[in-house]
Amino acid sequence: MSRRAFHRASETERRQDLIAATLDCIAEFGVQGATVRQIATRAGVTGGLIRHYFASKDQMVQAAYRETMMGMTRAAIDAADSARGDARTRLRTFIVANLTPPVTDPRTLSLWAGFIGHVRLDPVFGAIHKENYLVFRQALETLLADFLREMGRAPSAAECRAQSIAINGLIDGLWIEGSLAADMFDETELAQVALRSVEAMLGLPRGGLDDNNKG
Repeated sequence: MSRRAFHRASETERRQDLIAATLDCIAEFGVQGATVRQIATRAGVTGGLIRHYFASKDQMVQAAYRETMMGMTRAAIDAADSARGDARTRLRTFIVANLTPPVTDPRTLSLWAGFIGHVRLDPVFGAIHKENYLVFRQALETLLADFLREMGRAPSAAECRAQSIAINGLIDGLWIEGSLAADMFDETELAQVALRSVEAMLGLPRGGLDDNNKG
């Protein structure tokens, strides 16, 4: 087992180092198999130092789940925010980012699969899931509303909510496929499937989102 370089840093950085070590151990041993001792060894610290930041293994696992989910959401939102261009470009970038690396990733899928069974059993996990879902969906609703207005439509809040729920479901399913069996698809194939599907859901003409769907 390799050790992480646990450098002298701020409280926030040290806590993040421990979360990263927790994720490494969960990826290797599973949620149940990972122990505080293994995490301490991976981080290169003592169990006493871990207890300074986390009262229990449960707290460490909960923090690791939040980091995993918010990390994926932040990656997609940051990609859309940094995209230059109109609302179409931002929405398109957001969808593509969710279905290409680093968001589609076998290790992340494995972590997610280990965590997801706790969502219905652990109230803290449930709250983290809800928090992340709402951040993701609200970002998608905003992008969608801006795009539809750019297209000359006047979408209601209810329409944007319903469409964002449906698009989120589409992205979730394709994300699992892309992370589980990436070798079965071309590099951008699933992203293009998503863009064409969103075009159909929104009643857009061919090429409304997917530049490869024109003609």
